[in-house]
Amino acid sequence: MSPVLAGVLQLLALIAALALAYRPLGDHMARVYSSDRHLRVEKWIYKGIGADPNTEMRRPAYLRGVLAFSAVSVLFLYLLQRIQGSLPGSLGFSSIDPDQAFNTAASFATNTNWQSYYGEQAMGHVVQTGGLAVQNFVSAAVGIAVAVALVRGFARSRTGELGNFWADLVRGTVRILLPLSVIAAIVLVACGVIQNFAGIHEVGQFTGGGQEWNGGAVASQEAIKEIGTNGGGYFNANSAHPFENPNAFSNLFEVFLLLLIPFALTRTFGRMVGSLRQGYAILATMATIWVGFICLMWWTEFAHHGPAFEIAGGAMEGKEARFGIGASSIFSISTTLTSTGAVDSFHSSNTGLGGGLNLLGMQLGEIAPGGTGSGLYGMLIMAVIAVFIAGLMVGRTPEYLGKKIGTREIKFAACYILITPTLVLVLTSLAMALPTPGDSMTNSGAHGFSEILYAYTSGANNNGSAFAGLNADTQWFNTTIGIAMLLGRFLPMVFVLALAGSLAEQKPVPATAGTLRTDKPLFAGLLVGAILIITGLTYFPALALGPLAEGLAS
Repeated sequence: MSPVLAGVLQLLALIAALALAYRPLGDHMARVYSSDRHLRVEKWIYKGIGADPNTEMRRPAYLRGVLAFSAVSVLFLYLLQRIQGSLPGSLGFSSIDPDQAFNTAASFATNTNWQSYYGEQAMGHVVQTGGLAVQNFVSAAVGIAVAVALVRGFARSRTGELGNFWADLVRGTVRILLPLSVIAAIVLVACGVIQNFAGIHEVGQFTGGGQEWNGGAVASQEAIKEIGTNGGGYFNANSAHPFENPNAFSNLFEVFLLLLIPFALTRTFGRMVGSLRQGYAILATMATIWVGFICLMWWTEFAHHGPAFEIAGGAMEGKEARFGIGASSIFSISTTLTSTGAVDSFHSSNTGLGGGLNLLGMQLGEIAPGGTGSGLYGMLIMAVIAVFIAGLMVGRTPEYLGKKIGTREIKFAACYILITPTLVLVLTSLAMALPTPGDSMTNSGAHGFSEILYAYTSGANNNGSAFAGLNADTQWFNTTIGIAMLLGRFLPMVFVLALAGSLAEQKPVPATAGTLRTDKPLFAGLLVGAILIITGLTYFPALALGPLAEGLAS
């Protein structure tokens, strides 16, 4: 079987699996966030944290809950790393340095999971399971909660109430993320992913000699890292490591997991606003971009010119030989179009244009289908922008889901889409201008610039994957990327919740003959065009200096 055909068959199998899970999971999540019933274990949690889950919150209270919980998460994880040396199960590893502890705490609390350290050489069992894995659950639950609050803003009228953050956080963790992760972990263990608390031991090699590896609760952490679109890895090689990703089936299964909730949330959205067709329009937009990017990645990785590429059947450098170009392309596009950041190949070894596609996928805002929650609210923000543009074109007041998009709403949406480009471009410029960050670059020219641009794009968009070739474990990068992750996560949430509150206060506007139908293919096409044009105008100069220059020169 040709590598291209194998890739196509894997893509079709992946689409079929996602289609089978779409309806039951989407409907289940809609019921979870619409129910008034509390499970017994949830009541215990509410009592322990002193929260009243039946109290409705307006936008300021909901935002305070998000920020307070996330601040405590950052502080807890930072302190856990700083005292690692005195904890049981530390495997002899010392405490983490302050700048790296800050970076890692910011990374996992923001659902980024950027890692400037070697996991198997730095983190013991307590930090991995009690710190990093816990944040994988709750940071994903925070993202879904904010998305649900925005959906309620569209669904409700004449009230500023957006639900209860603590109820949304607990329900998302207990009823959605935990059950899915248990099932996924069992499947991964059956595939060969390790799950233990073993210490450091020697592993033999086929060529003779051996290597020292530590064990760990890898399958359980691998499951939530993909389901929660967290990314990162128990080991430095991430999902290219056989302890994390043993075979071709586990590789495809992990891609399925990281796409599962973001795609299914579009049905949750449709169900909660009372129009499944609206959810299908958002789903079609996400799927069109996702499939289109995969096809482009196949084109640039399979058909790249040169004798070495022709002999290997494509650009095999940096690819996991067990999976090949087809599967690695699906994984890399899926992980950068979501906020996952897990990798089964080195993105820095992609062709120039291939690396540019991974960069562009993050720069779109990771909305196709995006992270758990963040993809949906990012796409809904872009839908508001698209409706506004359409209203300007025909001279009508824009409306979306029965709500007028006025000056106030468009200001919130505009602020949302300006935050991450500002962080990415300003910090990239500073890193290129100052001598100290430049010392961390192992490559010069366009590829070296792409490494810096990729690092800040990954951090500010809460992706977490790296271009490799960049030594990011320095005070400069640990601090600046940590700041980019925090601002890139929580500033957009401020404007998402502000928009949600503004929409919830409105009264419904009846549809008329001049109302733009936002559940039709025409709107999905308009939305795709708006996303690509806005992103292109924002990032094209930077992309021209990096991956485009490298790709056109090769």
